[in-house]
Amino acid sequence: MTAQVGVEKARVTIRHVAASAGVSPTTVSNLLNGRDGRMLPRTRQRILRAISELGYQPNLVARQLRTGEVRTIGLVVPSVANPFWGGFARAVERETLQHDYQILLCNSERDPARERAYVDELWSSGVRTVIIGSSLPSLEHLEHAMQRGLLLIAFDRESQPDDPPGLVTVSVDNRLGGLLATRHLLSLGHRRIGFISGAIATVSRRQRLAGYREALGDSGIPFSEELVWANGGEQGFGDVDSSGRGELGMRALLRLQHPPTAVVTINDMYAIGACAAAREESMRVPEDVSVVGFDDIVLAGLFNPPLTTVRQPLQEMARYAIDIVRERGHDEDQAASVVMAPRLVTRESTSPLPEHLDA
Repeated sequence: MTAQVGVEKARVTIRHVAASAGVSPTTVSNLLNGRDGRMLPRTRQRILRAISELGYQPNLVARQLRTGEVRTIGLVVPSVANPFWGGFARAVERETLQHDYQILLCNSERDPARERAYVDELWSSGVRTVIIGSSLPSLEHLEHAMQRGLLLIAFDRESQPDDPPGLVTVSVDNRLGGLLATRHLLSLGHRRIGFISGAIATVSRRQRLAGYREALGDSGIPFSEELVWANGGEQGFGDVDSSGRGELGMRALLRLQHPPTAVVTINDMYAIGACAAAREESMRVPEDVSVVGFDDIVLAGLFNPPLTTVRQPLQEMARYAIDIVRERGHDEDQAASVVMAPRLVTRESTSPLPEHLDA
């Protein structure tokens, strides 16, 4: 039975899709080849529904032989062990499938040598577009690929003065995110606020820390190095074991002579680990210590207590990146950058400073 289903799907052509959607084969072809800028949304949805119901699979090998184009995008992320990166990969895939692209996913753990090796391998396979999410301050290790014609889109990283020509950057305003998280805690009466992160050696993390410091300064609160835990001096970014690093950071801060009454964490997995450490120290969240995350992953709203966090507009960011791929030629030198606004999502992991706690 399974084999028969496979045979039937293999026989589905553009003409079958067109007949099912009530459009011409040319209209279907326009959608599949990214020429749908003037197409009515309802027409696009009918075609996509027909493709899904009929199980139509474009002949990518034939297209590559005909056009010389590989409709595949490389996606290099630190690690899908962090659900944020899994969510981003899903958002990118959702956009690519609408335009008949495929993605190849690579986990780099922010290692420049590994990133270079992945990009070189993707290039040798004919891939000419890579989205990279490491947020490293320098992308010099990938400049050689860009000089050969690679379209590189840096995600979660605002443009930097020494970026290679032609680099596209797509990021949330990380400084504003850190500012929103810290201001929220300040508005609840907290004055001794900690910051928990992996190594602060990426553009995005530096900006989130800058937002935290700015909010404290605006409220006349001196910045304290002892309230910032950044891997405890260990090497690595903490992408694979982020919840464990969050536990370590929270435990260290809570054992200070004057511990914080609230913490801002670098992402939601760190926040989840921080909450676990608080429980281990016989402290309640948020009654004894408030916790704010960053990203708003799916687990944030399901966790107990549900996390207050800073939401990134992942789908909009993925859409912008794929629109760049569709609309821009690979021989352009003009960089394109966008910085989108984050949003604070208030849930139950934060509360006003209790009277029994000394701010």
